[in-house]
Amino acid sequence: MAENTNERKITNKDIFQAYNKWYWLCEVSHCYDRLQSLSFCASQQNALRKLYPNDDDYQEALQRHLQFFNTEGTIGSVIHGITLSLEEEKSMNPDDISGEMIIALKTGLMGPIAGIGDTLIWGTLKPICLALATTMALSNNLIGAFFVLLFPLAGYFIGLYMCKLGYSLGRNAIGKLIQSGLMNRIIDACSILGLMMMGALSASYVSLTTTAGFKLENSDPILLQNILDGIMPGLLPFALIAGIYFYMKKKGTKYGGILLGIIIASIVLAFFDIV
Repeated sequence: MAENTNERKITNKDIFQAYNKWYWLCEVSHCYDRLQSLSFCASQQNALRKLYPNDDDYQEALQRHLQFFNTEGTIGSVIHGITLSLEEEKSMNPDDISGEMIIALKTGLMGPIAGIGDTLIWGTLKPICLALATTMALSNNLIGAFFVLLFPLAGYFIGLYMCKLGYSLGRNAIGKLIQSGLMNRIIDACSILGLMMMGALSASYVSLTTTAGFKLENSDPILLQNILDGIMPGLLPFALIAGIYFYMKKKGTKYGGILLGIIIASIVLAFFDIV
């Protein structure tokens, strides 16, 4: 299928307008039978009207995008770009692109894209932004109150970029990204960065020391904490975090049980003057 770039009807303004509608509406009109499809259709509405001046074709295109749709909103914007590209091609060459092809492509992409988006945006970007903002706030830094806005700002521009990328690459966009290995490298890099951030914050804000010790004859008391610090500073906080991690890995995220266990252990250890 050859594309005639001289006949392009979609402009950057159309892409920007479609993305803005999606950004503000993607989580507004949820219903269990359609989820995000109403928002998706609304975001494509103006571009579809431009592509299909004929009312019948326009209504058919709207109905095409009212079918069930659900994905992660930021990285998922790439599907909007791909859809705009396909709808544009269909308006110029209706025999080459069918409505069923567009629907099938959206359905096939929304799951994998949701997995990538949840990992990058909600599992990495958001915790890092909130952790940095919280750290500043705990240090009485006023910037922390505003730094939290970095997350929605970054998400907005990432989504806009993905939408434009999807349009420029067309229906082969995801295949090209996956084949190049770029997406896997981005996920690995973000995962490493997130782990480093969590490790640094844990070392800074998790405090656990012991007052236990022993005394040899004719010598000053020897504190166990000094011995542990000589082996590795922060060994007890690290052991605590590692213990909680392996507990969660084995038993699941039972936060109530973890919190109760920490409280009971703290009371018992403090009673025997161990911590």
